[in-house]
Amino acid sequence: MDAKLDEHFAFEARDDVEGVLATLAVDAEHDVVGSPFGLTRGREAARAFYTAMFSDLSESKVQTVRRLYGTDFVVDESHWQGRAPGAPFGLQGKNRPVEFRLLHVVEFADTGEIARENVWIDFAAILNQLPQD
Repeated sequence: MDAKLDEHFAFEARDDVEGVLATLAVDAEHDVVGSPFGLTRGREAARAFYTAMFSDLSESKVQTVRRLYGTDFVVDESHWQGRAPGAPFGLQGKNRPVEFRLLHVVEFADTGEIARENVWIDFAAILNQLPQD
């Protein structure tokens, strides 16, 4: 599970949409809580979120703080750091630096692929760093 999640995060850090999608099961559930894209089902349905995220956020660095494990899931607490050249989550980034906490709840299929990715983002931190004029 660690290897697959680390692979997933590495593809995200490189803004590699195809790589990220390849880590997901074909019928994966993808849910970034609070995202305008909402919950999606299926690898291809998650494409729009990642395409937008990679244009809105750049220079992505994710540092894992801790992970908790179950039989077929991982809860990953991380710290994200980078820049916001676009409009992440509808906020004008103006290429400002931004950092925030993330909580991933990731379930794995028997194949080892990510079957469900549920992401909780510290939106309050983002709002404080990207005030709107």
